[in-house]
Amino acid sequence: MTEATRYCPLPDPFPMRRGGVLHGARIAYETWGTLDDAADNAVLILTGMSPGAHAASHPQDPSPGWWEDIVGPGKAIDTRRWFVICVNSLGSCLGSTGPASIDPATGRRYRLAFPELTLEDVAAAAHEVVRSLGIGRLRCLVGPSMGGMSALAYAINRPGSAKHLLLISTAPHSLPFSIAIRSLQRELIRSDPNWNNGDYEDDSFPVTGMMLARKLGMTTYRSALEWRQRFARTRVPESQRDPAPFSPEFAVESYLAYQAERFVTRFDPNCYLYLSRAMDWFDVAEYGGSVARGLARIRARSALVIGVETDLLFPIEQQEEIAEGLRDAGVTTQFAELPSIQGHDAFLVDTHRFSRVIGAYMASL
Repeated sequence: MTEATRYCPLPDPFPMRRGGVLHGARIAYETWGTLDDAADNAVLILTGMSPGAHAASHPQDPSPGWWEDIVGPGKAIDTRRWFVICVNSLGSCLGSTGPASIDPATGRRYRLAFPELTLEDVAAAAHEVVRSLGIGRLRCLVGPSMGGMSALAYAINRPGSAKHLLLISTAPHSLPFSIAIRSLQRELIRSDPNWNNGDYEDDSFPVTGMMLARKLGMTTYRSALEWRQRFARTRVPESQRDPAPFSPEFAVESYLAYQAERFVTRFDPNCYLYLSRAMDWFDVAEYGGSVARGLARIRARSALVIGVETDLLFPIEQQEEIAEGLRDAGVTTQFAELPSIQGHDAFLVDTHRFSRVIGAYMASL
């Protein structure tokens, strides 16, 4: 972690929703901007499955963040006005306590001894960061992808804890297609002999399983239209091909391999399994028997819900369902359907389109 990263100790013990407790746990987070005297300008960002707390460059860490074009001075989430907090999710391996962390009871990594993780646990841990900073109520709670599900868990279980909500490419629960894809990703990791029932070491990492899981994920993060426009049937030059049988021949195959190699060096397989399953488990309908009744528990002044029409993992109708439920709950809600061809990942890459919508909303708060 960098000098910009800070750590919030969680209450000891920290109870988990499905049973078990954590001892000596912590959450990694970063902040930008200045908290005003009334502690009334705080914006909390909850992330997707794989990003860390480094959403944007920082004086102590000038490297670009995962949302560099959205967060910063003069940007859509303007750090000259807002005090922005981004947390690394509980259960991750990028600074916060997770399956790759040391269990103080044994002195060894938790691995599969880590308690079952839910997005409600992720939200509760993030709330501890907010509380530790002396913030009673957030001006805005922001969540893209899995972070939007965590934001819903946060707002449902803490009514009135955020004045405004910004929910992006997210869902009130996972649909069968998304569950199927993530189930296959988990199976690929667990099928790697090096996974060893979760008890692997750095010199016997389940590389193949992780790379295959990432490749499968990448094919669903974008749209078929983008794959066609971006790669067509372009082939890898003969001089750059691996001579092994069935090695990548098309440019799209080479791209997937490159993305997988980048990912496998920075993310722990067990953390991936835990967070992936937490998304499948989350369901707003558990709070009252239906999505509408669950959303009715939220107390906020306004919300902006953004969806992308080419999103395969979190289809646009799921964002529409959230927007309708929030309106029925008395929350003044805007819904934006963006025509990006870049699918679920559009909020990360089509930032010019997202900046306009997010910036206008944040400026109105």
